[in-house]
Amino acid sequence: MADFEIGASREETIVVGSDYATTFLGPEGPRVLTTPRMIGFMEGTSRNLVLKMLDPGMDTVGTHVNVYHRKAAPMGSAVIFSARLTAVNNKRLEFAVKCTMGDAVIGEGTHERAMVDVKQFKQRVEG
Repeated sequence: MADFEIGASREETIVVGSDYATTFLGPEGPRVLTTPRMIGFMEGTSRNLVLKMLDPGMDTVGTHVNVYHRKAAPMGSAVIFSARLTAVNNKRLEFAVKCTMGDAVIGEGTHERAMVDVKQFKQRVEG
């Protein structure tokens, strides 16, 4: 069984670029980090945190997200994503997630991931 370190944390930084920014507000509207991209980076940071703690052949998949998108991050801004492992319940991993731009909290909340055996998971999905 994997050895998980409750309280372990990880940070990853992105610069908000065109691929991560809104377009639906039209050419005159602001280009800011989208909520789906914010959530995706929170999930990715959480996965990357525990990947080295997992047994060979294991990985994680997202199962639950509960976050608030509190502030806009404009294109060109650096956003730091952080994940902290808060609990392990059977095959469920729980995280506190947050992203900041300078001192401003852009988003925060919780995230849950399930541990999966990659080969078995593939068989279940394709079976």
